[in-house]
Amino acid sequence: MIKFDVIKAKGHFNVRAKHRTTLEITKDDYLTPRGDCIIGILSDKGAKDISEETKKLLKRDETYVYLVIHVEGLTDIIRGRGSSKLKLTDPNRMIFRKSNYICEATVMINSDKSAKDINREIVRKLRTDQSNMVAILLTSDSPLKDEEILRVVINLNPVS
Repeated sequence: MIKFDVIKAKGHFNVRAKHRTTLEITKDDYLTPRGDCIIGILSDKGAKDISEETKKLLKRDETYVYLVIHVEGLTDIIRGRGSSKLKLTDPNRMIFRKSNYICEATVMINSDKSAKDINREIVRKLRTDQSNMVAILLTSDSPLKDEEILRVVINLNPVS
């Protein structure tokens, strides 16, 4: 079973994406240089806003979680896991972690990438206030290959 949510956010001139363990998307309308894990602001969703169907899968230890980031024709995929301990109650933020630390904003744990691992061309594009990011949060009860993930994204077609 596959469930997904589409998240839309904007870039900002202070996007640095240098954090070694986390990646964050926020509803906040500002970003200071200290927010080196944040790759998108003015998001249309926080962890609390994720659909109930997707939350249900995220809150299972055996769930595979994927974040597909799309910016101006470039795509990057982050892979991680869900957890029965996820709270998903933060109204403003979504955090994707390499560790298994969990707070109200944590959406993915044990991810294979953090902010510093994101394609640097995507990061460069996100450093403009005009850049738009579409992120697709996919959950699956079985592991997916890149082709399968991208097939879901293409069939969804949220970028049009």
